[in-house]
Amino acid sequence: MHNQLEIQLDSYHRWREDIRASIEGYQTWLDRSGHVDIQRTLRIYDLLESLRKDRLVVAFVAEFSRGKTELINALFFSGFRGRLLPSDVGRTTMCPTEIFFDAADEPYLRLLPIETRKREESVSSMKQHPIEWVKVKLDPQSPEQMAQAMAHLTQTKTVSAQEARALGLLDGQDPGTDRVVVPAWRHALVNYPHPWLRNGLVILDTPGLNALGAEPELTLKTIPGAHAVVFLLAVDTGVTRSDLEIWQQHVQPHQTCRIAVLNKIDLLWDDLNTAGQIDQAVTRQIAQTGEALELKTRHVVALSAQKALVGRVRGDERLVARSNIAQLESLLGNEVMPAKREIMRSAVVREMADMVNASLHQVIRQLAEVQTELEDVSALAGKNRGIAKSMLMRLEKGRASYLEQMERFQRSYGNVLEQGEALKQNLDRARLDEIFAASRKEIEGSWTTAGLHRSMNRLFDAFSTQADRVLAFASRTCSYVDEVYAEFRKRFDLPGLQAPVLNLERHVLAMRTLKQTTERFCRDPRNLMTEKRFLVRRFYTGLVDQARQVFEQVRVDFQVWSRDALVPISNQLSEHQALMQRRVENFRRLSADLSSVQERVHQLEAQKLTLSKHADELLRLKAQVAGVPPEALMEHASVPNQAA
Repeated sequence: MHNQLEIQLDSYHRWREDIRASIEGYQTWLDRSGHVDIQRTLRIYDLLESLRKDRLVVAFVAEFSRGKTELINALFFSGFRGRLLPSDVGRTTMCPTEIFFDAADEPYLRLLPIETRKREESVSSMKQHPIEWVKVKLDPQSPEQMAQAMAHLTQTKTVSAQEARALGLLDGQDPGTDRVVVPAWRHALVNYPHPWLRNGLVILDTPGLNALGAEPELTLKTIPGAHAVVFLLAVDTGVTRSDLEIWQQHVQPHQTCRIAVLNKIDLLWDDLNTAGQIDQAVTRQIAQTGEALELKTRHVVALSAQKALVGRVRGDERLVARSNIAQLESLLGNEVMPAKREIMRSAVVREMADMVNASLHQVIRQLAEVQTELEDVSALAGKNRGIAKSMLMRLEKGRASYLEQMERFQRSYGNVLEQGEALKQNLDRARLDEIFAASRKEIEGSWTTAGLHRSMNRLFDAFSTQADRVLAFASRTCSYVDEVYAEFRKRFDLPGLQAPVLNLERHVLAMRTLKQTTERFCRDPRNLMTEKRFLVRRFYTGLVDQARQVFEQVRVDFQVWSRDALVPISNQLSEHQALMQRRVENFRRLSADLSSVQERVHQLEAQKLTLSKHADELLRLKAQVAGVPPEALMEHASVPNQAA
């Protein structure tokens, strides 16, 4: 029996595959019709890569012993017929764990040694260096081998208090002993061939408050980058102080789908309470949790992860139903998946639709021009050579005027490319490194945590100044491009021609989120203690790394946009220029030999038929991208009849 989350994941996967097929269909049409060009080919490649790398990230966050790993097992891995991830009593994952599927590699578990915390590289940067990780091969067909491999996630090690402090895992506190137990691993990656993971699902299992605070990258990047956060609490205790601390610091501030789960409702199942009393207690706890976390009660779910897993492994549908896990699955399926689809629609589908639409208008315009030439050539039948030469002179004059406009357009195109290079210089890595180096020098000279906080605030002031300069420059460039489009739409009657959209809003939002996270970190009185200096330095390093990535992505997005901004006009004008050239040459031949008029009429009729077929094919592609029946677009399409 398929649950709502599985149904929605499968539906999203099919929808994404349909979009991929439509993009590839458009590329095939470009190749076959002779409309291919390097800019469009590069952009289509980028869009296909976006689809290939598309992931739906669901992060599970909780304090220790809330049943988080058990819930992951119940939701996604009950088909393993046991516990894929260790979640028995006294055994829990000790490090952040990402679970995904990568078809390019064999199933594996990769573990990053805890000792790498002494270095300043982020986990993200270390993912680019597999040699730093301990790799354990996985055999999905062997439950025993899988259990043995996954047991690594629970491993700890005993180190000296001095070593723990050097790793930033002691927070300057006196442990009361010379030996301290710490996690053996800093991060884990699991490549597992599960059907849902094949469809692009990524699961993030995060440890408790101590680990979240010790690895600021989780707060700065990983959790904010998730499409949904499932926050676990125990139904018998509700929102504890440590739960609220995790929620307020690591979950609530982020603009994403947030769901609270009150786990272990089976603790209320006893013979002393009636079903009605149990329901009342759960309802009361849901209301109190929603109020404490400032969540709508429909985003608070009470369930039993352990009973859900047991019921599914045993095939006990009554126990599964009583566990109430279906409510969480429906919430994830009905709210997270549509939101994820809209993100992909904004990122890929709309741009693809614009490209197909531009090609459609181009073909329709060519049809109109062929029809005009057909009428001109037909009018030559039975006429003398003087009339033909007169028409030729008119065409040559029009072509000369058109070439002047092409030169003007090329200057505009050059201006846009120059502005792209200018912004690239503004975001040049060396220039950013100057900002970071100056700030780094200041942080090295700060002997107090308060001084480190001042350094971070000044760094953000520099970020803000640079971001404002970049956004203002990008806005001016967009306005210039819009003016170019308006001019050429009017001059050459190109009503369907629109400039590609430059959307830097997500980067602005990312920078704003970084700023808010930094402000919360600096306001927290616990982080003002001198003993927290290791944590502050690591947070600072993560902050710089994230800001650098945001600026780098702005640079890449602007470069791609500036490269492609005037391509639709360029394609239209180039096609029209080639068509005018052919018309002049054809009329030159006709003026010399009027007996070939009828042959040219037949050629134009064949061209018109071919172009009409191209238009019909593009309409079908447009409908496929839009997800509507082709007939819905055919009814409103202004495509000239195929008949001559």
